[in-house]
Amino acid sequence: MRKLTTNLPHGLRGELQVPGDKSISHRSIIFGAVADGITDISHFLPSSDCLTTVRAFAAMGVPIKRNGDRVSMHGIGFSGLRRPQQPLDMGNSGTTARLLLGVLSGRPFSTRLFGDASLSRRPMRRVTDPLEQTGARFAVSESGTLPITVHGRPDPSPIRYRLPIASAQLKSALILAALQAAGESTIIEKLPTRDHTERMLEAFGGKLRRNGTVIRVAGRPMLRGQSVTIPGDLSSAAFFITAAALVPGSNITLHNVGVNPTRTGFLDILKKMGASITVVNRHGRIEPAADLRIRSSMLHAATLTEKDIPASIDELPLVALLATQAEGITTITGAGELRVKETDRIAVVSEELRRLGADIVELPDGMRIRGNAALRAPGDCRVSSHGDHRIGMMLAVAALITRGSLTLAGDNAIAISYPNFFTDLTQLTGDKRGVVQ
Repeated sequence: MRKLTTNLPHGLRGELQVPGDKSISHRSIIFGAVADGITDISHFLPSSDCLTTVRAFAAMGVPIKRNGDRVSMHGIGFSGLRRPQQPLDMGNSGTTARLLLGVLSGRPFSTRLFGDASLSRRPMRRVTDPLEQTGARFAVSESGTLPITVHGRPDPSPIRYRLPIASAQLKSALILAALQAAGESTIIEKLPTRDHTERMLEAFGGKLRRNGTVIRVAGRPMLRGQSVTIPGDLSSAAFFITAAALVPGSNITLHNVGVNPTRTGFLDILKKMGASITVVNRHGRIEPAADLRIRSSMLHAATLTEKDIPASIDELPLVALLATQAEGITTITGAGELRVKETDRIAVVSEELRRLGADIVELPDGMRIRGNAALRAPGDCRVSSHGDHRIGMMLAVAALITRGSLTLAGDNAIAISYPNFFTDLTQLTGDKRGVVQ
């Protein structure tokens, strides 16, 4: 339980560097493990999810040393991975679980994966079904979720698969499987999704060709260890961007934030809503990064459809919050994937923001939000993360523009992606209430 700062009497001010990108941190460990030689990683995100990936590959024989946000590892190639002595605990990390299914599909041993209660509700057949094209077999629970036992095939077949959904995790699992097959595999996306796996693969020496939504992956490349600098996570920065856009008088700068074009849908949406965001000092080798300057501004409603979703999926709870303060009615559709995240984010976002007085209607695949809402906490109000890190942080931002007293239940879930979130929020708000409880 954590008492949240409510009704912030002044704007957010100052500069901040957010932690390393969660998606890229996962992939840097995976590619460092299956490449040959030394990989050095800086600005790694030491969150519980990313450390799950570290532990999984250490259990398969990969030497890994970590000191804070720096990681050094000696890759042993796909062929060097060995059967872990115990089942692998995926914790709450859907990225670890789904990408590991791709890695393990081509290994000549059997491995059991399990996760916590939340992860064990998330769908996995969307990954295991296409991976069976390689010849691997999967013992999946009746509900199509973890626990799963992977029976890898030592000589996997190339695959050709058309993704029925826009999912970077599914695409990445298939790419990791394709790398172990002799020959070329073809993966066809429904819509373009984040391309961190493709960028990382090419940086480590792999070969792929892209033509629109068609990706062709060359099997069995010679991958070599690299030096990787991970940019700040745009999904983490998004909470401070939202806070600065909403709280009058705000003016902040966020340094070294990843601006991969497949991830910047949130920035595009904010600009469409009238937010004041400036992108400066672009740089980066594997992944583009830049500094972001955000000022508070008057917002207006936007209409988002399926094509807007892949590049902004993790930030949609924040879009809903922004919409409560915008002029007009915002409609989000084509976002059914939100229902199978750590929580049903459509239902949970609607429930928690309505508790504060927002006017939100749930749609089967999105939300309709009426703006200009005066958010208030009735009595000594309690909101909940529902065990979902992004919901917890969204509610902490919502509290800044809410009148009344507000307590967050389940704040420990935030450590999944951002252990120091409240410390960094305090750096920009200057309000120490709620930092230590």
